[in-house]
Amino acid sequence: MTAPTDRRTLRVGTRRSLLATTQSEHVAAMVRERLGVDTVLVEVTTDGDLSQAAGTPLQGSATGVFVGALRDALLAGEVDLAVHSLKDLPTSPEPGIALVAVPPREDPRDVVVARDGLTLGELPAGSTVGTGSPRRAAQLKALGLGLDVVAIRGNVDTRIGKVRAGGCDAVVLARAGLARIGRLDEVTEVLDPLQMLPAPGQGALALECRADDPLADLLAALDDPSTHAAVVAERALLATLEGGCSAPIGALAEVAEGEDGPEVWLRATVLSLDGAIELRRSASAPLTDRAAAAALGAELAREMLAEGADRLDSVPDAHRSTDSTPGPTAVSTEVHNA
Repeated sequence: MTAPTDRRTLRVGTRRSLLATTQSEHVAAMVRERLGVDTVLVEVTTDGDLSQAAGTPLQGSATGVFVGALRDALLAGEVDLAVHSLKDLPTSPEPGIALVAVPPREDPRDVVVARDGLTLGELPAGSTVGTGSPRRAAQLKALGLGLDVVAIRGNVDTRIGKVRAGGCDAVVLARAGLARIGRLDEVTEVLDPLQMLPAPGQGALALECRADDPLADLLAALDDPSTHAAVVAERALLATLEGGCSAPIGALAEVAEGEDGPEVWLRATVLSLDGAIELRRSASAPLTDRAAAAALGAELAREMLAEGADRLDSVPDAHRSTDSTPGPTAVSTEVHNA
């Protein structure tokens, strides 16, 4: 497959951070090696980057703050391809822009970077654990370890620097980001999804271009069907829950070979902000196409809403867990869709 003859160099739009430029260069290398097209990175500053650099909190919902400027650059013809961390993408489609490929996913799990090489379970009660994610904060509290969860922002260096300087005993980060910038040696624990489900789309990249650009067909060759189906299921769940739920959400889908062909298995959790109430469910379905993955995610979300996922923060205190040792009041139901 060759590039259009009038396109000599593909302009790859990226955020300016080390992680963003590293993962964008990874995509650019795939374009050069697999598609035979020259590339150049074009750095774009997003609202999220400006807020992060200033150390100010994000206003309202953080959804899309790291994406909008890249999409604007696409529509303005300033770049030909935008590379995003897929978990940053809003779930609603953007007019004029197509999600053309989701390359193979990095390990989506969260990790701990702690002082003295400790794990979460080894940290003494009262230790401070930093995160900027309500999802991580709620799940940390749900573990019932007596940790003091504190809000922090900034890039990887800033967050790990809090531990090195003694400002926090530990921080929780995405393993994928540390893997991409070669800093896995600083990880002291990889968290099992049974302890902490990642954000929908975590570890995956999203490649977007203009919907009317012939480049879309070329870039589709970089797509990994299993990864794409998994994140479709996760994002369909997120989109359905977002319609009536503002609580922290974690989700992870995996594609595996079943008795009658490939299946997608989806696990999800919704928690109250304080982690005292947690609703966990899982579901599986045959993977006939991406529409089947989307249907699975949406159906599981509707099941969770019916179980009260949109009312977790209104549950009376009498129904909340009062003993921090065993963790939260939990609702766990297995759902297997044919």
